[in-house]
Amino acid sequence: METHILTISFRDCAATYGLSEHDLREFVELGLLHQAEAPDTLQVEPEHLARLVRLHQDLSINKEGIDVILSMRQRLLDLQEELMRQRARALQLERVLRGMGPIFDADDWI
Repeated sequence: METHILTISFRDCAATYGLSEHDLREFVELGLLHQAEAPDTLQVEPEHLARLVRLHQDLSINKEGIDVILSMRQRLLDLQEELMRQRARALQLERVLRGMGPIFDADDWI
């Protein structure tokens, strides 16, 4: 999946996504958003920012809770990827044991 990074000012981001500049700065302090090199700007992935907005505004989850939720989400994505690799390895092993095919690197199955 291709990732798109957007560089946007705090003011424009706040206006576009309905957050305060203070909220955005707190997200930066927590490591949930990343400040760009230019002053008063952010570098964000639009999907990630939209997810933050939904969690914070729509579900009324506080910033610390969002940090936990996003960490758990990333862990889940990592585990799903590992599960895919392990399934590919198991399938490969089954084929080798049955004499049906050559051995491939697990990354070739993904």
